[in-house]
Amino acid sequence: MKYIIAIMISTFFLATGFAQKKDFTKAQDVDPEAQKVLEKVSKKYEAYKTIEATFSLKIEIPEEPTDEQTGKLKQEGEKYNVDLNDYSMICDGENFWVHNKRNEEVQLNDPPEEDDDEMMAPQDFYNFYKKGKYLYALTNAIVEDRVPLLQIEFKPLAGDSEYSKIRMTVDKKTSAVKRIKVFSKDGSRFTLEI
Repeated sequence: MKYIIAIMISTFFLATGFAQKKDFTKAQDVDPEAQKVLEKVSKKYEAYKTIEATFSLKIEIPEEPTDEQTGKLKQEGEKYNVDLNDYSMICDGENFWVHNKRNEEVQLNDPPEEDDDEMMAPQDFYNFYKKGKYLYALTNAIVEDRVPLLQIEFKPLAGDSEYSKIRMTVDKKTSAVKRIKVFSKDGSRFTLEI
């Protein structure tokens, strides 16, 4: 009996040792199932000529009251308009304006660069995984309001990233992004609900 148990334990450790081929430190080590889901998401949104959506943004900063805002997004190609309670962001593909409504100020900038780590443009939210700057894996399958959802977690490869992780929640049937939650290293949380 001892020999059977010893053989089973040895077989288990050998099987798990051989199964762990990835060290999850390089962009190539991503979860193939998560990649399939993200490719469907990207394909879905890239097929639209225009996008209009309403969303909510919840900002949680340690030791400060939670800030919740609602907004509207309109996008056509590289042009977009994001309108929040306190800010508007407008990009015509060549210029990027930020309107601070409270202070009645407008900033004019160059549009965010494609290789920039910031997620400013709407297409960044469904394409940032393609930049090779994150490891990602399918971590959970859940049901909310009878809708099956998949959760994918992203971990930045750069140690100096301001984010510790990003969690994207996707509708399993429609491949629509439902929510993106960003976890900052300073303890802040930003939740975009679409």
